[in-house]
Amino acid sequence: MLHRKIYQLCCDGREVSIFLRDQQRLVEHARIVDIEGDLVTFRYEIDEEDEISSWEEMVRLESIGAVTQKLAGVVKSNFEPLTSEDCPESEKIQNPSPEE
Repeated sequence: MLHRKIYQLCCDGREVSIFLRDQQRLVEHARIVDIEGDLVTFRYEIDEEDEISSWEEMVRLESIGAVTQKLAGVVKSNFEPLTSEDCPESEKIQNPSPEE
C-alpha cells in the first residue's frame, strides 16, 4: 500500500516530507523522483548559512516510516482573509431554495 502511494506522489511531482525510520530524521521539502523495485530516490535542498546544497538520496522502501505533504497554508499577518461575502456575485454558488 505504501509503495502505491509513494508511486502516486512520484507521478504527481508534489513536495513532501519523508521520515526515515532507520535514521530517525525528517527530510523536508523533498520530491520523489524515482521508484525502482524497493529503492526510492528523492531530491531535496538544504539551506545552510553560506550555501544551498542539493541532495539526492536512495533509500529502501522499508526505511520510510511516513510521508507527509502540505495541503494548504495561510500567511500570518494583520489582514482579514477573504470570505464568501467578498466573492463577486457572478462567482457565488447559488443555493437552491428550500422548496426545490
